[in-house]
Amino acid sequence: MINVLDNLKNSASDIKKGGWLNQMLPAVIKPYFRLARFDRPIGTWLVLFPCWWSLALATNNWTPTPDVLGETLWLYLLFGIGAIVMRGAGCTFNDITDREFDAKVARTADRPIPSGAVSVPQAVFFMIFLSLIGLTVLLQLNHFAILVGVASLFLVAIYPFMKRITNWPQFALGLTFNWGAFLGWAAVRGDLQLPAFILYVAGICWTLGYDTIYAHQDKEDDLIVGVKSSALKLRDKTRPWLFVFYTATVILIAETGYLAGLSWPFYVALVLSALQLFWQARDVNIDDPADCLTKFKSNRLFCWILLTGIVLGQIF
Repeated sequence: MINVLDNLKNSASDIKKGGWLNQMLPAVIKPYFRLARFDRPIGTWLVLFPCWWSLALATNNWTPTPDVLGETLWLYLLFGIGAIVMRGAGCTFNDITDREFDAKVARTADRPIPSGAVSVPQAVFFMIFLSLIGLTVLLQLNHFAILVGVASLFLVAIYPFMKRITNWPQFALGLTFNWGAFLGWAAVRGDLQLPAFILYVAGICWTLGYDTIYAHQDKEDDLIVGVKSSALKLRDKTRPWLFVFYTATVILIAETGYLAGLSWPFYVALVLSALQLFWQARDVNIDDPADCLTKFKSNRLFCWILLTGIVLGQIF
């Protein structure tokens, strides 16, 4: 009976049992990589791409010279490193605050803290270590961008508690994950202008869509442990609301591109991006956790299509 229960627990767990992480890393390091979700990069992509979109929107000079391309690629690399470590720090903080909830849910009970693989003091130290790397990255930017980056820490701090007090923690996630729309623009221009604000709102609408899909994986467990989500709030009304969220996303991104003066390749890519989002809304099975996860992860394609459109819209 114990083996059967263990198998059920392992099958429901969101910890990967195979793959490069288990094969290549020393045993002492594995729990920390899992704590930071380095083995599940989709969350990093969702943090990173609003930064990259904003960088591309703010960059007017795409002259193919070594100096210009080197400076542009350096910013993209910095934001890539920053997204990896700060998403890892955020996941660690989230797991520290949610450790009692996670222990009661089959999908999360095997995570490093509730399983006992990492203690809370060890997790705090690891979070500080990642945050210091993130600070080092941030200090490479201009003074205004540094201030913008520091301002995001308030949102990072309050997000894990939102599921306890509101049916819309996905909105708080949108506020947090899309801060890069401000930071990318600030890193290039040294200020904030209307396109960055509209892109930020577009990102929030996008997050409301994809994270509502994601939340449907946990709706039964969330009811048991007493936390809130947009999935529990919307229930069978989720699909029409997904169309609302994603339609708003597309309209706002179109307005951002128009204000930034992007040319026709951007609008071609935007149409393709819109089709990807509407496919999610139309085809997702909110009662199938595996399908919800597939649709959630498919946002990588949306991200890359849109970034390509912004860059080509600037170049041409």
